[in-house]
Amino acid sequence: MPGQIPPAQNESARLKRSKAGGVVVAHKPRWYQRLVAGLVFALIRLVSATLRYRRDDRSGFINVPTPGPAIYCVWHNRLALCMPAYFDYVKKRNRTPGMAAMVSASRDGGFLTGILECFGVQPVRGSSSRRGPQALLELTTWAERGYDLAITPDGPRGPLYVVQEGVMSLAQLTGLPIVPVSYHLGWKIRVKSWDRFQIPLPFSRCEVIYEKPVRIPREATVAEREQLRQRLETELRSITRD
Repeated sequence: MPGQIPPAQNESARLKRSKAGGVVVAHKPRWYQRLVAGLVFALIRLVSATLRYRRDDRSGFINVPTPGPAIYCVWHNRLALCMPAYFDYVKKRNRTPGMAAMVSASRDGGFLTGILECFGVQPVRGSSSRRGPQALLELTTWAERGYDLAITPDGPRGPLYVVQEGVMSLAQLTGLPIVPVSYHLGWKIRVKSWDRFQIPLPFSRCEVIYEKPVRIPREATVAEREQLRQRLETELRSITRD
């Protein structure tokens, strides 16, 4: 309709209004969290070096002469190997200056922030329940600088394997494609948490799958966006084996 604000512009305006209404400060990592984060970083690198990787790149996006920035989307319970999946394959093929990733603004998120910083990733603090609008605006700024972005679509509280609206808003605002990523471990420990978090065991087989990108047009309607959200969820579930 004439005079109607396109969804992407409307989303951007809403985020700016929310930010103007008050700034929520994220919990900074404590010294002991940084210490443990450094140990976990070293452990991830050590275990990852023992894994027998098989990479299945179906994306048609990463392994091209000059792949551009994208939003890499992985389930919350597969965070353990998400950075090796990016740095050992994607980053070796693209020329983006780096990655920014959304992390919960809670105290627990401070621990993950420490791990990401060890990898050289820029953490952006926020979630659907806290500091979400501010985080989306910050991630948009990093996208404008040419950075890759990373997000867990079902985090930080679930439901498990359900794509939330945050990643859809981010893709519509930035114009970046969403690349679904998942992996399957032969040997692993499952934690008794809401997401059944998976801890890789040394010398396991690990199949990493990069699926075709999902793009959210800036002018997408609410109904179209919901269809694309369902498609992204289906794609991620299809490459996920527990």
